[in-house]
Amino acid sequence: MLAAHTREIIKSTAPVLAEHGETITQHFYKRMFREEPDLKNIFNQAHQAAGDQPRALSNAVYAYALNIDQPEVLAPAIKRITHKHASLQITPDQYQIVGHHLLASIKEVLGDAATDEILKAWEEAYGELARILTDTEEELYQQAESAQGGWRGWRRFVIRRKEPESDEITSFYLYPADGGPVARFLPGQYISVKLFVPELGLTQPRQYSLSDAPNGEYLRISVKRESASRDNPGGLVSNLLHDQYQEGDEIEISPPFGDFMLHEDRDTPAVFISGGVGITPLLSMLNSLVTNASSRQVVFVHGARNSRVRAMKEFVQHATHNSDHIQSFIFLEQLSDTDKQGEDYDFTGWVDLNKIRDAILLPQADYYICGPTPFIRLHRDQLLALGVEPGRIHYEIFGSSVMED
Repeated sequence: MLAAHTREIIKSTAPVLAEHGETITQHFYKRMFREEPDLKNIFNQAHQAAGDQPRALSNAVYAYALNIDQPEVLAPAIKRITHKHASLQITPDQYQIVGHHLLASIKEVLGDAATDEILKAWEEAYGELARILTDTEEELYQQAESAQGGWRGWRRFVIRRKEPESDEITSFYLYPADGGPVARFLPGQYISVKLFVPELGLTQPRQYSLSDAPNGEYLRISVKRESASRDNPGGLVSNLLHDQYQEGDEIEISPPFGDFMLHEDRDTPAVFISGGVGITPLLSMLNSLVTNASSRQVVFVHGARNSRVRAMKEFVQHATHNSDHIQSFIFLEQLSDTDKQGEDYDFTGWVDLNKIRDAILLPQADYYICGPTPFIRLHRDQLLALGVEPGRIHYEIFGSSVMED
């Protein structure tokens, strides 16, 4: 527990972090990668190029300073961070490296304003935060390793099946190369995939949601092909998977993690709301309910640009048509000459929950949202405006950004 004097110093620096935080974190990453180039293999360089990672770290450091007396406020963010770190197999010694360069960057950016007293307080505060994170991550590692079919670290899997799901999305069915079983995951969770990217000369990790129900034999990810170049490396890994990795090839993946998951202990209604490739974790949730013959009332809401890029159409239709308690609503922004209302789509335009409010406003329902951050923010706000309790709204955020209220 940090001393009261230390907490007061940390809180007093919050305005400075609000003004200079992103400058500090940009300097931090440049400094750290210059002196520790191997760490480029761990950090997503697409997020670095876009500025997302420095911005997210700046927001996180500011939030920590602002709420240093109220750790409960930070609990959801800490949970999300520890799951992501566990998926990337972050180790305690890497926290020490990060702490060293972060403190040095504060001093180098702020100059004389970063007094010895302030630096000492931040050293103590960072050490306390690192302890909380590493202890929690060690618990996650042990849970993943001790489960039947579980593991720790990176494990090799074979691509046994590669199946196009739309013009943009392809599913990869991954089986353990060692022939062993696969631990049960929680529907909604993700894995990290680690590939060598020749254009960067680096190994790069990417997180992909699991898109099928747990089955003990294989894991399935459904990957959208993103545009990419050396200057815009966001889609380099997805393009490698689509173009270079074929059935029979092996890849390394980490155990499933993630705090966005279906509440399997409930029998109340579930409303799934997705945009684009955000459908993937919700497919895992839906298929898990179908596989387990759940009687829960389900409403599946999905939006896509057009029918060519809409994935898993047949599965959603089959689930809907073969159950009297599963209902779906599909929104397409653009229609083709062959699209039929009631079969290929229900509404044109972006997803608008007000158009289906009577179908989704169900007693004690849980709402699961996945898609780009603006999509999540829009539909979270719509649900709140419709009177849904905040604790009933759950969402998965793409990338490294922190969704701000």
